[in-house]
Amino acid sequence: MKRQSVLNKQSVKKQKRRDFFAVFRVIPSVGSGLLKVLFVVAGIAVISLSFVFLYSYLLSSPYIKLKQVDMEGVDRKIRHELIQICGLSPDLSLLELNLNELRQKMETHPWIRSVKLIRRFPHTLIVRAEKEFPSALVLMEKVCYMNRWGEVIKEVNEWENIDFPVITGVSGKDPKALKEQLERAALILKTLEPENGLWSLNELSEIHVNRDGRMSIYFNHMTAEIKLMSYDLQSKMEGLKKVAEHLRRTGRIHQVTSIDLNHLDGALVSFKKG
Repeated sequence: MKRQSVLNKQSVKKQKRRDFFAVFRVIPSVGSGLLKVLFVVAGIAVISLSFVFLYSYLLSSPYIKLKQVDMEGVDRKIRHELIQICGLSPDLSLLELNLNELRQKMETHPWIRSVKLIRRFPHTLIVRAEKEFPSALVLMEKVCYMNRWGEVIKEVNEWENIDFPVITGVSGKDPKALKEQLERAALILKTLEPENGLWSLNELSEIHVNRDGRMSIYFNHMTAEIKLMSYDLQSKMEGLKKVAEHLRRTGRIHQVTSIDLNHLDGALVSFKKG
């Protein structure tokens, strides 16, 4: 029993020695892996620093400075205003321009609907602008321009062109209601776009928006109020022309006060008394 106990102790000692030496055998492999990781990290750091130095050099390099702005879709005056809004100058590097930020700044201009920007190295910034065009005047607390989509562009200045149809009956106090009213007015403008002569947009003088969704439109060649729903005008345009032509042939066109197209069986024409 004692001999067996001694053997067991010797076996334990040998096992401890093997474990001790095994630790030393693991250390080189761990060290080798750690060195590989350090080399990779060092390589990444060197590459990153190289990019940083290269980027810094390019920002200050005269070879990619902004020397030319090619702008499409706008006149000289708006071009100058857009350049001022964005602070574009020859001191800037073409590489450092934030195109998204520049686009947002340019689109704050009241006469710009959208902008697309392109870098053309080494020295050119290309600006492709879509300009706003007014289709009507909106009479609210102030007089504003409206585009063909029913969106308010800007307030009208006293020196600007006001030869457009006028939209009345709207209020800017309720943005949601205003949006719906202007969209209905814009639908009438769109319906009249292909028309020529007496029923063209050039002859349209006023669109009055009523609260119940009904619309009243007025033309320069007749004093009568034409009542309708905005979505009905296209389908009832031919009927309106026939009624007006009949009234003109019979010499009663100037006696008409209103033509109501909101009837399934035709138009209701009202005349002046007497």
